[in-house]
Amino acid sequence: MEQTQKGFTLIELLVVLSIIGMLASIVLVSVNEARDKAYLGRAKQELYTIWTALELYQSEHNGQYPDDVDRNIPPGLGPYIAGGNVHSWPNAPWPGSVYDWDNWSDLPTPVDQISIRFCPLGGDLSDCQFPKAAWAQNFQVNSAVYWCVSGPCTAHRDENVPGYCVNCAVQPDP
Repeated sequence: MEQTQKGFTLIELLVVLSIIGMLASIVLVSVNEARDKAYLGRAKQELYTIWTALELYQSEHNGQYPDDVDRNIPPGLGPYIAGGNVHSWPNAPWPGSVYDWDNWSDLPTPVDQISIRFCPLGGDLSDCQFPKAAWAQNFQVNSAVYWCVSGPCTAHRDENVPGYCVNCAVQPDP
């Protein structure tokens, strides 16, 4: 009576493992891309919400926007945000990012914008947590994703640094 061995050969196991590995890498890339798009989508929605609150604030404060604040939304804006829901502020959608209200009234042409900053105030490049998206590849310490409220908005007031304008006519592809 002849006995046959049951089981897989080493080659068969290696082929199956390599196929599983390739499928896992494809799924991982898809999940990362979806996460990046979700962060940007959430950022756009929250920036729109803050902009709406700023417009309401301005209409009740003699046409004036709130003063500039670093790495936060302006005090007094809470009542204008739907339901006063400001418990998560100043945290922005991307891990390690925060909102920043920029009211640069001392410039030749004043600028009002809502920014999302990825570096701590006074930090250096090693402290930054930039998005993994292609449009953020060249981001620097003062780079930002921003919503232009009024004026010639830029990523940062004093420098020509890369940024991503959410509501500007010309912007890089997400």
